[in-house]
Amino acid sequence: MRTEPRRPADAARRGDLSVIGGGVVGLTCALAAADSGWRVRIFDAGPGARAADVAGGMLGCLAEGHPGEDRLLAVARDSVARWPALLARLGDPSVETAADSLLIGAAPADVDHLASQVRFLTGHAPDAAERLQPMSGAELRAAEPALVRGIAGGFRAIGEGSIDNRRLIAALERALDACGAIREQATVTDLRAVPGDQILVAAGLGTRRLVPGIDLRGEKGEILRLRRTRWSVPPPTEVIRARWHGRPLYLVPREDGIVLGATQYEAYDDADRVPLAGGVGDLLSDAGELMPGLRSYELVEAGAGIRPSSPDGVPVVRREDARVVVAAGHGRNGIALAPWTAAQVVDLLGGEHEPVTNKQLHTGSPIWN
Repeated sequence: MRTEPRRPADAARRGDLSVIGGGVVGLTCALAAADSGWRVRIFDAGPGARAADVAGGMLGCLAEGHPGEDRLLAVARDSVARWPALLARLGDPSVETAADSLLIGAAPADVDHLASQVRFLTGHAPDAAERLQPMSGAELRAAEPALVRGIAGGFRAIGEGSIDNRRLIAALERALDACGAIREQATVTDLRAVPGDQILVAAGLGTRRLVPGIDLRGEKGEILRLRRTRWSVPPPTEVIRARWHGRPLYLVPREDGIVLGATQYEAYDDADRVPLAGGVGDLLSDAGELMPGLRSYELVEAGAGIRPSSPDGVPVVRREDARVVVAAGHGRNGIALAPWTAAQVVDLLGGEHEPVTNKQLHTGSPIWN
């Protein structure tokens, strides 16, 4: 028997909301809507359709900021500022795996590339100079002793942490269950057959099949999971984001090892989830050079995901008609941008949270009080 949703005492009942998509974006939006008084039903196509199952879980905004992405940087800063409130709402400390990131350059040219990125950021984010601290190679090794000798240098990104993507999904599902939300595994092919007063389409690339005219493209990337053995060095305590002789590389800590990425190239088949030998080989080679002790870890999983991206990298969050709202196109930043997206969606649904204004894009404000 269905139980009545648990919601704040002052939250008005707003009607029935169907959410298409059981990834991090869909679930985070569903939870924010439930907390605002909506009765929520989630249609999840299953783990194979979720980009978030193959993700590092980094919560970076400054480390992800690049010239030409000014608007995306503003959105990311707003969203990362909302993450502490979301983690508090979930009540599971094990979801968070790191608090800071180390940005590492293998050679002087790599450090120069990072420095140019930092100069862009200091011109667009008032707190960037305080949060991005230069570090020598020796200082980086003192912070993470398992790093190889001879690193040219880099930066510490304060507050650029990470979460365990799979624990996050489980925590969101538990919170939704506690609210009385209904979750069912089903693939939706026609929005006209979906029940509810309002519909949120957060189905990743599948959004293209349900909402004509939305412009999304797929970007494929491999993710490896390495597990520590009893003979191995411990995993890093911070996120390692490296530019390793011109190639991007990240190592994200987990309780029993690391998640290793990041390759990225255009996907020609939305169903392609097979990792390529070249991408896997590059990741293992670069990671083994950066942190030689990883060579004693076990390779327990090699996967590939398709990230749904918009043309300018900024998520598409908008109302399509009187009944349908869309949240899609988050690209490589889907997890980091989930709280910002939820705030936007609740506003579009006519929720009780304050609208997200241009000012808030630069200051951040919590979704959950």
